[in-house]
Amino acid sequence: MGRSNTRDYRRLFLEDVPLFDTRAPVEFQQGAFPNSVNLPLMSDEERAQVGTCYKEQGQEAAIELGHRLVCGELKEQRVAGWKAFAAAHPEGFLYCFRGGLRSRVTQQWLREAGIDYPYVEGGYKALRRYLLEVLEEAAAWPLLILGGRTGTGKTKVIERVAAAVDLEGLANHRGSSFGRRVSPQPTQIDFENALAIRLLKLRESMPGTLMLEDESRLIGSLSLPLSLFDRMKAAPLALLEEPMEVRIDTVIEDYVVDLGEEYRRVYGEAGEVRYATYMQESLDRIRKRLGGARHQEVSALLQQALQRQQATGELEGHRAWIEFLLKNYYDPMYDYQLQKKLDRVVFRGDREAVIDWFSDYRQRG
Repeated sequence: MGRSNTRDYRRLFLEDVPLFDTRAPVEFQQGAFPNSVNLPLMSDEERAQVGTCYKEQGQEAAIELGHRLVCGELKEQRVAGWKAFAAAHPEGFLYCFRGGLRSRVTQQWLREAGIDYPYVEGGYKALRRYLLEVLEEAAAWPLLILGGRTGTGKTKVIERVAAAVDLEGLANHRGSSFGRRVSPQPTQIDFENALAIRLLKLRESMPGTLMLEDESRLIGSLSLPLSLFDRMKAAPLALLEEPMEVRIDTVIEDYVVDLGEEYRRVYGEAGEVRYATYMQESLDRIRKRLGGARHQEVSALLQQALQRQQATGELEGHRAWIEFLLKNYYDPMYDYQLQKKLDRVVFRGDREAVIDWFSDYRQRG
């Protein structure tokens, strides 16, 4: 006797239950879930043909066309992929868009191959709706926002705090003009899904106040859900404070060492040149706000540092342009924004102090 189909969406996400998505690749690429893989019933082209047939001739004709398009060796290949997934993940489920025809056809073909495998009732649409509800609910949860100047190491604190959400990590972007990573950002839907699952898991395992980094609505090209962002703008604020030398060290670690290594790992010998080009382009994006003279000065410092690094491997040359940008661009912008938030500040301190304080803050409830 096989397992039952399920509507227990919460368990599927809390337990990272393996899912296989029978939608066409184009649907999967637009948005899916971290615990799912795409094993489609139909290709993009096949789905388009069936969809046209459905509109023009109705469901019965569309089903008949689908069976004609996916038959013989092609059908055997797809069923073999499903069987392999079912064998590797006997605890998993399959789903389509609404938990309708594609799910039932896939289930039937598997059953004919000797495997009784359950599907998610309501399909992708119901799973997605559930996660959007989690995001809406999160707007009412107690939050603590971690602020601080550029380079204080807010992400490093977030990574050490169990009850925290790394928004920039989920968005695959460091949230600044220089923040783009080598690998692309997820789609907006994938970002929201991953964020909702992270919040759901934290709410389950660590009820109480959650820490999030102080972000603008946009992280790269991705938008924070409006209800959550509005909640963040009103939440208590802890300020991370570190001396200039520590901040410069942090920027070198994140944007010179780690990001440079990403470029070399992905592009090999061409990585050095691509990294240098990216850094100059990032600086050029803030040319207007810097002003022509300051942009020219910091650009020269950046080019000297990159040339020195390429020639000798030394990183010290980067300190000059980083300090220039922190003092003349990022700090004034931060100070201006902070003036609007001073009434929300509940703590100030360095990394260790913030981590210790937040632990007590959570316990006090």
